[in-house]
Amino acid sequence: MRNLVRTVLLFAALGSIPVAHAQTEIRPLWEIGAGFAAIDFPVYRGADERKSYLLPVPYIAYNGETLQVNRERVRGLIFKRDRVEMDVSVNGSVPAKGAIARQGMPDLDPTLELGPSLNFHLWYTEDKHNTFDMRMPLRAVIASDFKHFRHAGWLFQPQLNLDFHDIDHNGWNIGLVAGVIYSDKHYHGYFYNVEQQYATAQRPAYTAAGGYSGTQFIFAFNKRHEGYWTGGFMKWDSLKGAVFTDSPLVRSKEYFTVGFAITWILDKSDELVEVEYD
Repeated sequence: MRNLVRTVLLFAALGSIPVAHAQTEIRPLWEIGAGFAAIDFPVYRGADERKSYLLPVPYIAYNGETLQVNRERVRGLIFKRDRVEMDVSVNGSVPAKGAIARQGMPDLDPTLELGPSLNFHLWYTEDKHNTFDMRMPLRAVIASDFKHFRHAGWLFQPQLNLDFHDIDHNGWNIGLVAGVIYSDKHYHGYFYNVEQQYATAQRPAYTAAGGYSGTQFIFAFNKRHEGYWTGGFMKWDSLKGAVFTDSPLVRSKEYFTVGFAITWILDKSDELVEVEYD
């Protein structure tokens, strides 16, 4: 069960293949399947140690009128207009255990981020195959060891998204994302504070402030084949200028994260619905 949860959080936290399908399509109401994901990433933002995972990953798609769940995102529409909409934004981070920089300190539990996102459609082609959006999610952060839950701050992550759908009519989709992150002192403190009882000569006590948390750039791609789906992403993360970079737990200010997944569609609904991806 924990491997399954970890896999879901991996794709939420590390890119989740943010390519938008920007046209109306006929799809089954629901689909289920399974596959695997391979991901390589730092144990936490700012760490100089990395981990690689090869884990099973579930595939669940639901194309309801107000709720859409797929590989790219969980989209629960709150309201929608021609140029603006509000939906639900989901993200998270995976557990960080055994990091040398945190030796003697409590491990970092996984986090779940959940909140509304106000999205503006700045530009799109007539057929909506190519789109340029601004998304402004505001998410509350919950940290949990699956037994206890606690609030771990707030995060605001405005992004610009440029998406190309069905390039040259070959089924490939490409997404480019650029954005900045702002978080409060509770979120930064969860990852970067060093309490006095954990301070050492090499790791002085530290208290993080709220504010700028870094910049991220993501390149993602995916393609739906007959009976299965493939996708991947590469993310460049920069902590330069972040308010917590003086923390002794920050060992690297720039790094790449990469991931790839393949899932097979095992069953689907006989009911077909019209789905507008934009």
